[in-house]
Formats: sequence, structure tokens, C-alpha cells
Amino acid sequence: MFDWLQTKRKRKMQDTRDEDHMNERKIEMAGEHADEGPPRAEDPEAPGTSDFASADSQEDEERDSGLSPAMQIRDRIIGVLKTIYDPEIPVDIYELGLIYGVEVTDDGEAHITMTLTTPMCPVAETLPPEVEDKVRNVLGVTDVSLDLVWDPPWSVDMLSDAARLELNLM
Repeated sequence: MFDWLQTKRKRKMQDTRDEDHMNERKIEMAGEHADEGPPRAEDPEAPGTSDFASADSQEDEERDSGLSPAMQIRDRIIGVLKTIYDPEIPVDIYELGLIYGVEVTDDGEAHITMTLTTPMCPVAETLPPEVEDKVRNVLGVTDVSLDLVWDPPWSVDMLSDAARLELNLM
């Protein structure tokens, strides 16, 4: 178990170094294009552009996708859940199988049903509020309710194939 934790920490350090390198490269590239003038407003990646513009373009894309508003919000919620990691396991909580259900009404009310790996999980007091806070900030969500359940109990069988691959269980 100790070797696994060291490997996880090394990966996290490497990810941080990679991210720092990417940020440095972005700064270098910005300097290379300084004579091109300010970024255009239609560029969603351009610094200083309005979040409203990118939200509008996202809404336009989703309108064209044919999904109901509730399904679009649900997809965004799942995307956010995939950014939350269990601190002891290098897999997000969605792929880990901790999320049992994501229901969204047409009014944007989200209901999350989730569990933890064990009732004595060290993050039992912090993970559910983190999930609730992050889901509350998803575009289109008007209210969030979260149920923490223990039945059925979580087991390794609930891991997605992606999680099994990450944990070398395949």
C-alpha cells in the first residue's frame, strides 16, 4: 500500500510540473504574438473575454445537440463530478462508482445520490459538501440536494473500466 501511495504522489508532482511547463509555454506564446493586437472576443480561450460569451456559445451548442435542458445540465454535472477525486485513490468519484444517481428536473433542480467507500471514510465530512458546492455552481443548476447512502454498500465491482485500468485491476 505504501508503494502505491508513493507512486500516486510522484504522479501528482509530475502533473503539477507538467501544468507549470504548459503555463510557461502559454506565456511564451503570448509574447510571440504580442504584435497581433488584443484577442478577438469570439475566441473563447482568449484572456479577458467575457464568461457570458463562452456560456452563450456553450448554450448554443447544447441547443443544437437535441438534448433536453435537464439532460444538458446532467451532462455538465457529470463533467464536474469527474473533476472531484478521492484523496486516497487516483480516480475521480464518478469513475470510482461513488455516484449512484444524478437526476435533474427541467427547472434545474439537481438531486445527487452518492456513497463513500466506507462509513468511516476519512473524507466523510468534506467530500459530500464539496460535491454539493461544485454541482451548485454548474451552469443551469438552480438547487442541489444530496443524499449520502450506504445501501448498496460500495465495492470494487462498482469501479468503471476506466478506473480499473487506472488502478491496474484489468
